[in-house]
Amino acid sequence: MTDCNTQPLLFASLGSKKIQADFKGGSLTSDAGALLLRQVDKKLGLLDALDCCLPDPRHASYTTHAQKTLLAQRIFGIALGYEDLNDHQTLRHDPLMQIVTERGVQADAPLAAPPTLCRLENRVDRASLVRMAQVFVETFIASHATPPAELILDFDATDDLVHGQQERRFFHGYYDHYCFLPLYVLCGSQLLVAYLRPANIDGAYHSRALLKLLVRRLRQAWPGVRIIFRGDSGFCRWKILRWCDRHDVGYIVGLPRNAVLEKLAQPWVSQAEVQFQLTQQKQRLFGELTYAAQTWDKPRRVIVKAERLGLGPNTRFIVTNLTGAPQTLYDDIYCQRGDMENRIKEQQLGLFADRTSCHDFGANQFRVLLSAAAYVLLENLRRLGLAGTELAAAQVSTIRRKLLKIGAGVICSVRRIVLHLAGGYPLQQLFASVLARLSPTATGAVPTG
Repeated sequence: MTDCNTQPLLFASLGSKKIQADFKGGSLTSDAGALLLRQVDKKLGLLDALDCCLPDPRHASYTTHAQKTLLAQRIFGIALGYEDLNDHQTLRHDPLMQIVTERGVQADAPLAAPPTLCRLENRVDRASLVRMAQVFVETFIASHATPPAELILDFDATDDLVHGQQERRFFHGYYDHYCFLPLYVLCGSQLLVAYLRPANIDGAYHSRALLKLLVRRLRQAWPGVRIIFRGDSGFCRWKILRWCDRHDVGYIVGLPRNAVLEKLAQPWVSQAEVQFQLTQQKQRLFGELTYAAQTWDKPRRVIVKAERLGLGPNTRFIVTNLTGAPQTLYDDIYCQRGDMENRIKEQQLGLFADRTSCHDFGANQFRVLLSAAAYVLLENLRRLGLAGTELAAAQVSTIRRKLLKIGAGVICSVRRIVLHLAGGYPLQQLFASVLARLSPTATGAVPTG
């Protein structure tokens, strides 16, 4: 391993004993739990599928690192919390990283250096990115042992702050900074789409096209599945609603407030105000009406939530073609979309999907997809291995800290690789249980989103 610091590190003494440290431990790793992610990939075949999406123009006689190894190195690195390419300057020597990338432990032959990984990012073309995006949909379909009766597809956009002169970065008035505007589509906690877009667009840009592609592929896999499109008011576009009506797709979407809606909702708003004045307690009333904006093709059902809080009225509207009581639709279906924001935060904050600092826009889309691949591995680890445990609902950063960041010594021989995990690790039984669930012989229903 690279000798990063030849000077000993001196700490406060323990009684009469001096304490010092160095970086000469040899074949040690701090990320032994990444072997669980490797088990997940063995189940999914995710890295193999992504590798097949990318042509490799390199001449074989001049190639040291296989393309799949490069992908694995970066995706596992992101999952383990290493956000920068520069981290791989020393991480390439880690024996555990050499194991999970399938390269094998070779102390005198480290993994790829940052410049090699950077060249991979910048040679990926648009067609390859499209094929990679399709892999996530196919992985989602393969995760279902039986055809689902219903799927709710959550669409949401977020801002991706940029600081340089990246291609297609623009100033966004709502977010008040230069950014990209990525679009995510999830079904429950499972990722289907991670699509980087410039910021000079409507927030619903390309949503209808993506919805069409998803519905077509999902119905091809499961002809009888019921599909519902769900989004906030940024996705209330009449052409999307019209397409859903014409293709038997349900929708439940936020509707921006305006003077006409406020006037139509006044009976429920007034009643909520009267009840609040009598009780001085929060009031929530639900009603429904028929409404069509001037640009719409036809009137549609609108649900009204007339809420009176201590700080004043909080009236909300949603448009839907679903049947059911207004409050049930609002509370039990529409409000559940809020969990998607947690999933986006996991990718933006926990898996560095916002590290789009390449100049080339395609390279930045590639980075977003690498982050998405790391999320798919961790989400499947949570869903397959941690269901019913104390970490069943944990954020990816918590899973990383408690399940992946384990110190271990690595011993290699001709016939085997042995990892001696830290004896003081407090979640040993959980770790063994997760490994058993992820083994190739494990059976049982797989919970899905």
